[in-house]
Amino acid sequence: MMSVLGPAFVLLVGVTAVVVNFSLHKIDEGNVAVYYRGGALLEGMYAPGYHFMVPFLTSYRTVQVTLQTDEVTNVPCGTSGGVMIYFDRVEVVNILESSQVHIVVKKYTADYDRTLIFNKVHHELNQFCSSHTLQEVYIELFDRIDENLKSSLQVDLDKMAPGLHVQAVRVTKPKIPESIRKNYELMEAEKTKLLISVQKQKVVEKEAETERKRAVIEAQKKAEVASIEYEQRIMERESMKTMSSIEDQAHLAKIIASADAEFYAAQKEADANKLKLTPGYLEMKRYDAISKMAKVYYGPSIPNFMLELPQSLSAAANPDITSRSITEAPPSPSSETPPGHDAQNK
Repeated sequence: MMSVLGPAFVLLVGVTAVVVNFSLHKIDEGNVAVYYRGGALLEGMYAPGYHFMVPFLTSYRTVQVTLQTDEVTNVPCGTSGGVMIYFDRVEVVNILESSQVHIVVKKYTADYDRTLIFNKVHHELNQFCSSHTLQEVYIELFDRIDENLKSSLQVDLDKMAPGLHVQAVRVTKPKIPESIRKNYELMEAEKTKLLISVQKQKVVEKEAETERKRAVIEAQKKAEVASIEYEQRIMERESMKTMSSIEDQAHLAKIIASADAEFYAAQKEADANKLKLTPGYLEMKRYDAISKMAKVYYGPSIPNFMLELPQSLSAAANPDITSRSITEAPPSPSSETPPGHDAQNK
């Protein structure tokens, strides 16, 4: 009996291990799980963590509900001129709301991005290329392809799969035929040369403008300095003029004061002379002068003596008289002098 139970127990343990292995599974964070049984999608979703399912009858698929990047590679595109070009890689950054996962999976399967993004990228790029020339796609409108593709995708997704949002689109430069590419490279080289020459011209113009401004500033500086020096000279001349005027006024005042003093002294002297020079005083001074300056001659042959006045004094006393003779008595014998001699008495 024990020999029969041993293998059965081992078989039971083995079957249990296999069932647990196929029924227990893990859902990673950032994903949700949807379950299929017999190929039919079951209701509901399951959050991250460990879950059980009926092995061999039920299967599951995880759906990412965080930002993801879908890469569409080698997208062919024909321009309006018939030139075939290829976009190496188109990256579409998108996110699906977790609440809309079951609806989107039910409509478009768990590989919804194949239908809603990959195929739509091919369609939208071909629509864009077919309505534009190679020049526009490759050069002129290339910077608008990203935004145009994003807008077109989002418009269709809002109708077909609400909850699926396109965050950004990145498109690489398309591949074009080699002969055309070389022509574009030559054109770009010439355009670069033109841009360099234009930039050099701008640099020269800027340097000339800087030099002109420097010259204007220097001229303004010199003009301001000259104006300040001119005003300074004017102020100096005004100061000298004022000082000269003050000195002239002081000198004039000094002269006037001196003249007034002399005039006052002369006036006072004249007033004093008027009081002093009376007729009697003048007569006395006249006789005094006569007595001091008269000459008297003595001799036997001179019966009279003569008083001789200086011409200026006698003219001042009486202009008509230059000399006066005075008769006196004959001299006494005792006063006679020997003949031939005169005596002078001053």
